[in-house]
Amino acid sequence: MHIERPVSHTKENYLKAIYFLSQKNDKVGISDLANRMKVSKPTANDMVKKLKAKGWLKYEKYKPIYFTKQGEKEAALILRKHRLTEMFLSKVMGFGWEEVHDIAEEIEHIQSEKYFDRMDEILGFPTVDPHGSPIPDKKGKLNRKFYSTLSQISTGNKVRLCALDNSSTEFLEFLNKKGIKLGTELSVLEIEPFDQSMRIASNGSSNLVLSKEICDNLLVE
Repeated sequence: MHIERPVSHTKENYLKAIYFLSQKNDKVGISDLANRMKVSKPTANDMVKKLKAKGWLKYEKYKPIYFTKQGEKEAALILRKHRLTEMFLSKVMGFGWEEVHDIAEEIEHIQSEKYFDRMDEILGFPTVDPHGSPIPDKKGKLNRKFYSTLSQISTGNKVRLCALDNSSTEFLEFLNKKGIKLGTELSVLEIEPFDQSMRIASNGSSNLVLSKEICDNLLVE
């Protein structure tokens, strides 16, 4: 009797990397994937061939990498486990939003579906993670909401922070220092013509100045 082996952590990490790259660009190349995974192009190419053999990717030499329908679902379900875990660590265990990513990177490889279903139930079936990113459902469907970046908002407007386009530890620690979190109301008081930095009113303070790079990564409505 043939027994299906669990998917290796490495294969799951590659699927997730391809998923993220495909959200940014319709055409994902071997070079893009190698850079994301911090490996050589031959190493990335070998793994893509293995994922193609599993029926998860469509790929021909020198052409972009595309998901099959099943491959995209597999990748979305890994993302689901990661984001559910981040939410559990944040809401139930009290970890800061800057602490949850690395822990979730380890837990997401657990194969038990019941484990994550129970986690989902305990959390009350959340639709987003602690950074505002959507959590795919059990079928791998992801309901993406489209927000404006803070840098697109004109002077005199008030918005609410709903999600982030950068959830690196460094960026989250920066936001912590500024007292900015999901749900924070931000009023655009002034935009500097020279570099498009913004003076923002937030939490009763009108002396918060944010660079364009920071504003580009704050998703608001």
